[in-house]
Amino acid sequence: MRKNAFILLASITLLLVFVSIAYAQAYSFQMPQATVHIFWNEDGTVSIDYIFTFANDAGAHPIDYVDVGLPNPSFNESSISADVAGNPVYDISRSGFQGSGPGVDTGVAIGLGAYTIPPGETGQVHVNIGEIENMLRFDSGDKGYASGVFAPAWFQTVRGNTDVSVTFHLPPGIQPEEPRWHSAPSGWPSEPETGLDEDGRVTYTWASQIRMDRKYDFGASFPVDYIPETAIYSPGFLESLGVAPDDVIGGMVCGGFILFFMLSAFLSIRGAQRRQLQYMPPKISIEGHGIKRGLTAIEAAILMEQPLDKILTMILFATIKKGGATVTKKEPLTIELTDPLPEDLQPYEVDFLKAFTKTNPAQKRTALQDMMIELVRSVSKKMKGFSRKETLAYYKAIVQKAWVQVEAADTPEVKSQKYDEVMEWTMLDRDYDDRTRRVFHGGPVFVPVWWSRYDPSFSRGATAAPVSAAGGGGGGITLPHLPGSDFAASMVKGVQNFSSGVVGNLTDFTSKVTNKTNPVPVSTSRSSSRSSGGGGGGCACACACACAGCACACAGGGR
Repeated sequence: MRKNAFILLASITLLLVFVSIAYAQAYSFQMPQATVHIFWNEDGTVSIDYIFTFANDAGAHPIDYVDVGLPNPSFNESSISADVAGNPVYDISRSGFQGSGPGVDTGVAIGLGAYTIPPGETGQVHVNIGEIENMLRFDSGDKGYASGVFAPAWFQTVRGNTDVSVTFHLPPGIQPEEPRWHSAPSGWPSEPETGLDEDGRVTYTWASQIRMDRKYDFGASFPVDYIPETAIYSPGFLESLGVAPDDVIGGMVCGGFILFFMLSAFLSIRGAQRRQLQYMPPKISIEGHGIKRGLTAIEAAILMEQPLDKILTMILFATIKKGGATVTKKEPLTIELTDPLPEDLQPYEVDFLKAFTKTNPAQKRTALQDMMIELVRSVSKKMKGFSRKETLAYYKAIVQKAWVQVEAADTPEVKSQKYDEVMEWTMLDRDYDDRTRRVFHGGPVFVPVWWSRYDPSFSRGATAAPVSAAGGGGGGITLPHLPGSDFAASMVKGVQNFSSGVVGNLTDFTSKVTNKTNPVPVSTSRSSSRSSGGGGGGCACACACACAGCACACAGGGR
């Protein structure tokens, strides 16, 4: 029995590793040209300027984010800027790369936004990193010289060859005869082209037509007199022995993932009865790379495995705000659909509304369960190749920022407006009920225009004395309002209404979703044991850098 269980767990582990690798291949593109300028500054820092030309493959995923690996995490995030064909983009954030070590961000994610490169089209992305530290060491052959090594960012999913130009701009004041270059990597000219830039700085330029899906190290040494000695990085104990810390850490991380997968599989078999509320499929736990941006608040709620009655309430609010439905009765919950339905509804919102056309309660619950099953599967598909951990942290930060905006409002009018704008995100807070009551305690709430479609008992004419909201010119506008405690109670009670009037027993409702999206593994016995076959496996822990400075980009170019 133990032998069969071990074979099963090992097979599952290998399968998960192979699936994880396959998920990372969502983007496919060519890079006709790449230009890299590396400025070794007089204060010992380094500035990097990239120009990438992306030719997205027809039928491939749009290039909406570009991940650029950086030499180390010691970079000034505020010094980074980017543009697409001269159009500035501002969605810039740190991004972790495989092999960098737990909790270490060694890259930057550039969101292209409105300038996303569609399938079959070409776009030029310019990224400038103004300040990176810890890039220099003492030259191993001459302590009077500083040595710098740099590897341009590379991209796992790029196809074909790229015309690449890499230029070192050495610190100001260095004379042409003082510095020396290091041996060039294979496939590159043995000696760089030397010259002076417009500021009179010595330059070394390497150029070649070569693949950009691998690492190439370039290096140069120059007298330490031209930089502060304090800017020279001192290697740690492991590095002094010739062992890269990232190699050790990467191996530990990979080993930890394997142990985690094996333990997860074992616990899933032993704890099947405790998983009835865990509706996300196990494969969502296979860690990919980077953050999956662009999820709606409802999709983020699915990823967080929020209670399904809360998610259904969020969908109800979403359809009401978009003008797709009106609540005609709260207990039991009855809604009336708008005809025709708004065009901006999400597919799951349309299915939600269709479920409420069924008058039989059992049929309505079944339709809602089917809708939730499709929504879970859709989120699982969107998360392929992405890091669940990083993505969860990203959306939890959005939730906190949403509450901060509401709590920071200095007038009831502004607070009400902000809450209306970010309401769906505040609902993802685990402390949503109490926090809503605390935030709106003791003051009026100016209800949004859609409120009457949610609360059948509410009418503009039946509100308390209207309060004037300041406006421009002569006077203002009157807004209907509720006492804050009444508003908060109505919001919180929405989830309770769903549980009691529509969902019924939440555990039973959720378990029927879980049976489809995350079914309990079938236990095996000695007489009927089976295991999935699998080939060899391993960890692709790339980007381990032992050089003075090398840029590690495992999965750039897109998500």
